[in-house]
Amino acid sequence: MLINPKPVTVEGSYVKDYEKLYKDSIENPEAFWGNIAKELFWFKPWDKVLDWKYPYARWFTGGQTNIVYNALDRWLKTDVSEKTALIWVSQDGTDKKFTYKELNEEVSRFANGLKSLGVKKGDKVTIYLPRIPEQFIAMLGCLKIGAVHSVVYSGFSADALKNRIDDAQAKVVVCSNAYPYGKKTIESFKNVKEALKDNKTVKNVIVVKRIEGATIPVLNDLGGAQRSEHAHGVKNTVSSDQSLQSYLWWHELVSKQDTICLTEIMEATDTAFILYTSGTTGKPKGIIHAHAGYMVGIYTTLKWVFDIKPDDIFWSTADAGWITGHSYILYSPLINGVTTFVYEGTPDYPDIEIWWKLIEKYKVTKFYTAPTAIRALMKFGEEAVKKHDLSSLKILGSVGEPINPEAWLWYYKNVGREQIPIMDTWWQTETGMFMITPVPSVGLKPGSAFKPFFGIDADVVDDKGNKVPINTQGYLIIKKPWPAMFLDVYNNPARYKETYFEKIPNVYFAGDSAKIDEDGYYWITGRNDDVIKVSGHRLGSAELESAFVSNPKVAEAAVIGKPHEVKGESIKAFIILKVGIQPSDELKAELVQTVRKSIGPIATPDEIDFVEKLPKTRSGKIMRRVLKAQELGQPVGDVSTLED
Repeated sequence: MLINPKPVTVEGSYVKDYEKLYKDSIENPEAFWGNIAKELFWFKPWDKVLDWKYPYARWFTGGQTNIVYNALDRWLKTDVSEKTALIWVSQDGTDKKFTYKELNEEVSRFANGLKSLGVKKGDKVTIYLPRIPEQFIAMLGCLKIGAVHSVVYSGFSADALKNRIDDAQAKVVVCSNAYPYGKKTIESFKNVKEALKDNKTVKNVIVVKRIEGATIPVLNDLGGAQRSEHAHGVKNTVSSDQSLQSYLWWHELVSKQDTICLTEIMEATDTAFILYTSGTTGKPKGIIHAHAGYMVGIYTTLKWVFDIKPDDIFWSTADAGWITGHSYILYSPLINGVTTFVYEGTPDYPDIEIWWKLIEKYKVTKFYTAPTAIRALMKFGEEAVKKHDLSSLKILGSVGEPINPEAWLWYYKNVGREQIPIMDTWWQTETGMFMITPVPSVGLKPGSAFKPFFGIDADVVDDKGNKVPINTQGYLIIKKPWPAMFLDVYNNPARYKETYFEKIPNVYFAGDSAKIDEDGYYWITGRNDDVIKVSGHRLGSAELESAFVSNPKVAEAAVIGKPHEVKGESIKAFIILKVGIQPSDELKAELVQTVRKSIGPIATPDEIDFVEKLPKTRSGKIMRRVLKAQELGQPVGDVSTLED
């Protein structure tokens, strides 16, 4: 099925002729990206668009810029300064709005607050906040002074947080005292307190008071700390055997700061942020992104794929704990000078109509969400959507995992009223920006992510790097560098090379399977490694297995993802118990809690089977694909490497 764009959509599109522009961009990518980069602000122009020494790409070398200058400062002497930059709606329905001028002032206050705590260019700041304005202010404040932020999803457990704080060697942690999540209150500060036991790098913890009346708990169990109350909030002095010096209330820290803070001049290839993503080994990978190339990539992709116009209100329903939140909730909308919209709550709180009510009330024009959410809302039928006026919408988007044709068509018919296109985007934490995606002027096939974005040289190959036939599943690869490409894996260059550039030589190995049809459309078919995507969240099998094995009753564990109608994939675990331990429903419940404590509620397993043995290679590697094939009733394929 091919759904062609409406004439009005084509008329308003930046890209009228995809094929011609794509051909030009591939033939001369440096000229293509260089011309786009000239639309942005540079303290100093670049000497070279691309310095490519396989497997490392460095973009706009010799140039100087800062993402925050392009997102905030450059608008301050224009009419955009009085435009709304951010609309935030709490889950109880109250809202806060910040103009570009007001947002810059708040960012400057926080940046100056960081400076007052001794944070300097290159220092690492871990941000463990829910979807509240301070999350975005903290991110921008870090980059404004050249500090490096590491945002950790607020749903992660203390152990997962600790791993990420320790690996980044963070100097400051920013968190909330607690926050509402549906009908529950999440005591996030308790996780921070637990995560910082034995930590040697964190000097200060800045606490946002999201829940009024909740206080920072007494902290005298932290290395003998003595609590002291100050007129300007809560400060805790900690004994000398700990690095930690103080816990500070956010509002007390920033209220004393100036609203002017000069934006740091950054080299094009300086690190902007680290974002941890699950891998096929237990330890998460710290993905490093730079200022310049990342900025150019996300600026262009949002502008052209969503046809960004000055009066747009762009709503991405993601969280800044993931790359979508970095690129397309915060940085790109502001770099494009439009309004970004954020809702604190979940898609079904306080009721299943909340998204449609918000689109209607705030006149959202561009809406970007995950297939998981669409499938969840499909369960409730069409009436919840149809009763609302969604006529402000001009473009829809999909992100996080492949969208099945049924969900695509429901989204198109009920939310888009069969009038507006769906931009089904494929990309990754590592890519930073959309890689395979439509633009509004092209024909769409429900379930396909269309073709590569301009300048992206992609293909689907076999394990030797040879192109596979039409409609044959193979490995998705990228043949040439792109601007928002990650710099490295933090503190682990060997893992950067091994995971992404040595599986198939001379290309970027995406780790996803795909096929290309007779019209050149790409169909992403899922992961070809052992990462499970639950509700758009990437969870490494090894990380999950490690959590199970942390229970003293478990000898071995293997985890697979199974197709799930709503979540995309559900988690099933196969457990070998230690000798003398008997299987029981009580033990299953205990193991569920073990995993939730270790990783977080998003990692809750749906099924647990107790088994006597697991399929392994002679070298001891568990063959998860065999487990998955057996579970789904599919052929198990070549099992010649199995020991039994």
